[in-house]
Amino acid sequence: MQLQPYQAQPNTVVGDLRVWQDVYSPQLNNRRDIFVWLPPDYETSTRRYPVMYMHDGLNLFDRFASYSGEWEVDETMTRLAKEGLDAIIVGIPNMKEQRGIEYCPYVFRSYEGEQVAGRGDAYIRFITETIKPQIDQHFRTRPESSTTGIAGSSMGGLISLYGALVYPHVFGLCGCFSAAYWFGENGLVETVRSSAPYEGRVYLDVGTREGETIHGWLNIYGDAADAAYVQGVRDLRDALLEKNSAHVMYIEDEEAPHREWAWARRFPDAMRFLLQDTRT
Repeated sequence: MQLQPYQAQPNTVVGDLRVWQDVYSPQLNNRRDIFVWLPPDYETSTRRYPVMYMHDGLNLFDRFASYSGEWEVDETMTRLAKEGLDAIIVGIPNMKEQRGIEYCPYVFRSYEGEQVAGRGDAYIRFITETIKPQIDQHFRTRPESSTTGIAGSSMGGLISLYGALVYPHVFGLCGCFSAAYWFGENGLVETVRSSAPYEGRVYLDVGTREGETIHGWLNIYGDAADAAYVQGVRDLRDALLEKNSAHVMYIEDEEAPHREWAWARRFPDAMRFLLQDTRT
């Protein structure tokens, strides 16, 4: 594992962020850097920590590296550490034009109207078979499912919930922000309905002004796009509850659009919910 301190200048990073360089994915046949943020007391303690694997890794820590705004994960986790809520955050950048393909496990229709086979299953295996074993080997993690999470927004929310449902023995915590439920012909709702009850924790949310900021995908709803987005995420919630999934937190954020700043605003309470049973 080749690790270097995060050295981009200028940057807005708070705390200890490291870069695992040029990580090869045999599942996807591509390479990318992976970001690892460590809790404030990591170097001064012998404790082991929960781990959250998060998508769109360039948007998590550094406003200057982001293409659409920062989640301020580093600032939030630094504050939450004072509440006794700690976690290692592993940020996995997307592959730009391959983002939709990697974050979707279903066949979907492209903007051009073509049928495209998503590679979401391979992407999740990249996390479970390549990234996680190395993180557990080189850092003081708590590797069990009850202290391992997966989280993201939009397409990242879709693949997070999918990954948690398909690999519940790996991911016992799931942060599903503004899930792109419609991608892949609403396949995510069907995955929830066909899966065993999820025994872990799921944080699920949606803003009430999301539809107007999703250009193209929800055009068929016209002026009702906002309501359609909310209803789609409600359907995910209801499907989870109908399966008697154990712990679900659901939030509708009034007037919130489909933007990083909105997810950053909701991220602290999401982590409080997901990590509440991980205190040591």
